Amino acid sequence: MDNLARLKLRTNEPDEAILRDCLESAKAAIMARRYPFQEWPYELERRYLDLQFRCAMDIYAKIGAEGEISHNENGVNRGYESSWISESLLQEVTPLAGRVT
Repeated sequence: MDNLARLKLRTNEPDEAILRDCLESAKAAIMARRYPFQEWPYELERRYLDLQFRCAMDIYAKIGAEGEISHNENGVNRGYESSWISESLLQEVTPLAGRVT
């Protein structure tokens, strides 16, 4: 099952454009972390596909709460990190760097 189908199943979101945008944002964040000093390849490495799904879920869960730092309501406390994707997820990416010549 591809990541778009997984997102549709988990979110019940009828608008595929929103889900595709979440997946693209997740991919860009992973690529930026993976290739900090060079151009990115077009495709995401296979080993990062599940991470892309989890990052996209993280992004989707925060839609409507952009920029929220903390929120308390009816005994429920929410606080988000400064970025759209939790740093703990992005720490799973191993950066590649070229060698100095």
